[in-house]
Amino acid sequence: MKITTVETFHLRHALSRATGPASVLNTARSTLLVRIGTDEGLVGWGETAPLAGVRATIDETYAPLLIGRDPLWVQRGWRTRWLAPFESGLATGAVDIALHDLWGKALGVPVHQLYGGALRRQVVAYASGLCYLEGVDPADRWLDEALGLAEQGFRAIKMRIGRYDPAHELPLVAQVRAALPSHVKLMVDAWGSYTLPTALRVGRALQEMGLAWYEEPLPQAGYHAYEVLAAELDIAVAGGEMLQTRDAFRELFERRAVDIVQPDVSLCGGITDLLFVADLARLSGIQTMPHSWNGSITEAASLQIAALLPDPTLMPDIDAPLLEHDTTENRFISELLVEPLPFHDGVFELPTGPGLGIEVDEAAVRRFAV
Repeated sequence: MKITTVETFHLRHALSRATGPASVLNTARSTLLVRIGTDEGLVGWGETAPLAGVRATIDETYAPLLIGRDPLWVQRGWRTRWLAPFESGLATGAVDIALHDLWGKALGVPVHQLYGGALRRQVVAYASGLCYLEGVDPADRWLDEALGLAEQGFRAIKMRIGRYDPAHELPLVAQVRAALPSHVKLMVDAWGSYTLPTALRVGRALQEMGLAWYEEPLPQAGYHAYEVLAAELDIAVAGGEMLQTRDAFRELFERRAVDIVQPDVSLCGGITDLLFVADLARLSGIQTMPHSWNGSITEAASLQIAALLPDPTLMPDIDAPLLEHDTTENRFISELLVEPLPFHDGVFELPTGPGLGIEVDEAAVRRFAV
């Protein structure tokens, strides 16, 4: 078998209303897909964020290294030592996901079987929502949205904070926590909104409410001073979704800057690197909760990973890995697959098909392509 094509597709769709985390309101969603084709008709799909230079790196640097090679023997060849210092975790992430999808299909097994088999057949999802809407005070919608997600069966919900003064938002978080059933976990993502004194003050308030984790309250560039938060607060400090290299994660762990690390398979180098990071985190007593905020391909890869991650202790299902599920307006989640990932009552069933276990709707790809 030989790789014959490496194609990239920049997809975009407009949102019905501007929405986003604390510091940005997006008017559209976009993603970058990679399709690796072979002379035997098998195809592997990957996904990443379409930041500047990522598509060109795949098209101009990685594609020539892949085309003409046997996909089952290409692993050691496409990430060469001389390229390593210049690698983009986003570009390598998309290609690595696509190659895993292709390897599984070529061997007739799911991705998790490439690593010895899944540790769980079901993965609990957390609803990633409660974002900001342009012109809407969160006091008018957060509570209703949270209760609606709980009614859908979600056992964990992540909400955004940080756009308004904590004096306005903290009572709303407390209201949501009090209204949700006790078995539903609640987390917050502050998206780099606070200075260190404010982050400490907000974190202490959140831990009194009993929230599960406090995500990225300080600026993410370098994750500076996160070790102060992790040392001073009882609530788990989560972060790391922006990191692209193994070395960056190693440095984060050595500083004990987070209690929960959140590598994103589409940003950190792919399935290969995320599993390495998870092993490294486990050696430091740090839990891994994969971040996922693109489309269905990233979500499918994250599901395979979550099925492979061991429980953090000998107690089963205590702080087991969760899968982030975007519940905002995202047509790359709702329309990109021929059949959606099996999901019910807040739980994903692990697909049994080969590779990622999904079939991408190529007509949808063409429809969304820029």
